Amino acid sequence: MSSSSHQAHRPDGSRGRTTRWDEGIPPMLRPLVRAYLLGYVSSVAPRLLTLLLQHLTRRKLKRQAQEPATTPAGAQPQKNGEPFLEALQRILRGGLDWQRFPTFCAVLVGGSTLLERPFSVVFSQLANNLSEIARRRLSRWCASFTAAWLSLRLLQSKQTPSFTDTLPSANGTPPKTIHYAGRTLDLTFFAVTRALDVIGGELWHRRRLRRRRQVPQNPGWSSLESAVSRLTDPAIFALSSGLIMWTWIYLPSRLPRAYNKWIGSAAAVDGRLIEALRLCRTGKLRYGLDTGCANLLGSMCADYGWPEEWGNPAKSVPFPCEMVHMGCGPSCEYHAVSRFARSFRWAMATYLPLSLLLALGRSSDHRRLPAGLRRALLSAARSSAFLATFIALFYYGVCLARTRVGPSVLGKDAAAREKIDGGYCIACGCLLCGWSILFEHPGRRKDLALFVAPRALATLFPRRYALDKQWRETLVFAASTALVFTCVRENRARVRGVFGSVLGSVLQA
Repeated sequence: MSSSSHQAHRPDGSRGRTTRWDEGIPPMLRPLVRAYLLGYVSSVAPRLLTLLLQHLTRRKLKRQAQEPATTPAGAQPQKNGEPFLEALQRILRGGLDWQRFPTFCAVLVGGSTLLERPFSVVFSQLANNLSEIARRRLSRWCASFTAAWLSLRLLQSKQTPSFTDTLPSANGTPPKTIHYAGRTLDLTFFAVTRALDVIGGELWHRRRLRRRRQVPQNPGWSSLESAVSRLTDPAIFALSSGLIMWTWIYLPSRLPRAYNKWIGSAAAVDGRLIEALRLCRTGKLRYGLDTGCANLLGSMCADYGWPEEWGNPAKSVPFPCEMVHMGCGPSCEYHAVSRFARSFRWAMATYLPLSLLLALGRSSDHRRLPAGLRRALLSAARSSAFLATFIALFYYGVCLARTRVGPSVLGKDAAAREKIDGGYCIACGCLLCGWSILFEHPGRRKDLALFVAPRALATLFPRRYALDKQWRETLVFAASTALVFTCVRENRARVRGVFGSVLGSVLQA
């Protein structure tokens, strides 16, 4: 029998409902407990996986180097000298901190459900002219708004070194410590994106209802409306990912450090090449002039065995596109194909093990296991093709602007080449890369679009800002979250994707 079944055999042979793990918890407290456990797992599991992978990698390197172990098994020191077991305990204990994400989830979800009854009583007395549905929705919105405000303030109360500066003393005065806001911006932009998606979905749904009333003989979408419906999520992903790539090239400080590192690993590009493009944009690297930047790409020419003058902007106008290819030869098309192949292998090494583990976990019947493994393989291959196409399109977009199309449109003189390498080539790559989303399964496009949209929105704002402006962020987060929580309890289908399903399950009594 499937483990997901809600039926079980009783001792007398009859069938009854299976007992849920939270059956013994009072119904009003179940959302709070679910939220805390989900928050704990989501915050601790990635750290545990990283710790385990680092531990296994070090053990493998030690065996390959045939170095004798200096610490007992299971207690290998980490990069900072911390033994494995101590690091494990630190991660597990860290998730229990009351100012961390699990407590935030518990206060947010628990407060939105527990405060609904008091608000309902208040509005039934103060707003008895409203309908019962209106009072219920208003009570849920106010309860969620209050819980969201308090939960975010809880996270914001924790001070961290990256959002703290100490000004040196002057004229005998003691050093001054300045605290900045911005730690919770990612959560705020996530809530804003979800709220905008809910509003857009509701407006689009009402438009469809009006069309059904106005054109009853043809209640479906027109060709234009169908195209808009199909391409909205891909367009959101393409615009968002293009903005993220632009930021990664020119404003990397506006991206989280982990995000910067992951994009750098996927791009596999020489940092000197990125620096040269940044210098082109700021005007510090000028074609036909000696501005002191010859050593930057000159060292790259020496490493790759290219002529030294290729890296000198005073002699090479522009530097050859073969330098962008980083050893793949002069053909831009061959470089794009090569990038696709290398990126596909890199992505499969990540996606395939995860897909196989999920397939094994879902297959309760061994007879269905081969079919599940085939689906896992196809899913991993499709996701890997999407990511590989993303990378290949970005690089080929750069080559299109630098070699294939750009010179014919903007010109081939030094000024035109500076414009191309100063931003046009990167912009072309950013515009093309995101449309690789069309390779992904249509069901996953909305999740991917809603995943990258908050990160793209965050690139438009500084990562830190004055602490006295923090109330604005808290207000925006609370209002957006209240809208999403109220909607998921009134109409769960309006909150799209995996997040809507998870949130609906957590909020269920």
